[in-house]
Amino acid sequence: MADEHLEAEVEKDEDVPQLDPEAAARRAAAMSFVRRWGDPVLKSRATPVDRFDETLQQQAQRMAGIMRDAIGVGLAAPQLGISQRLLVYRIGSDAPVITLVNPELEWQSDDDRETLEEGCLSIPTVVVDVERPVHVRVRAQDEHGEERLVEASGLEARVIQHEMDHLDGVLMLDRASRADRKEALRALREQEQADRAA
Repeated sequence: MADEHLEAEVEKDEDVPQLDPEAAARRAAAMSFVRRWGDPVLKSRATPVDRFDETLQQQAQRMAGIMRDAIGVGLAAPQLGISQRLLVYRIGSDAPVITLVNPELEWQSDDDRETLEEGCLSIPTVVVDVERPVHVRVRAQDEHGEERLVEASGLEARVIQHEMDHLDGVLMLDRASRADRKEALRALREQEQADRAA
């Protein structure tokens, strides 16, 4: 996932390698907490965080654990049914988890954009092409309320933008082309029918 040649596998569910039984069980348990496409919380704007206390710090740690066990690279609070402007991400398995609270996009490279595949833990098995700026600058706070400024490029910038979209009730399908969105919705309906039949 840290290799951009893997086409920016933001929260990608489809390309998860074969897992040993323990890792598969952890992933299944983590995914049980993630809200899925169709849940109204995913289309709602999250509320700003105004209390930086132990509860918020524990929530950020819980989100980081769920993200890790689900084999994701980012997770936003609304994906767990929590209406808070809070997200976590990690680019690479050895990298630290970064928490962004109340993030605001300060700058983006409007003239330097790229289209890459994205996936989402809330829309498993679906991958769509999404065009995004390659570089961003985001001002936020950490889980302790300290100011944090992140200047990111490439995969990190893409992950941040994807997770910030969740805070505004925007899904990757909303940013996909009409044809990709139509195909993804068809696949989701087919999956729902198969799940009901099982």
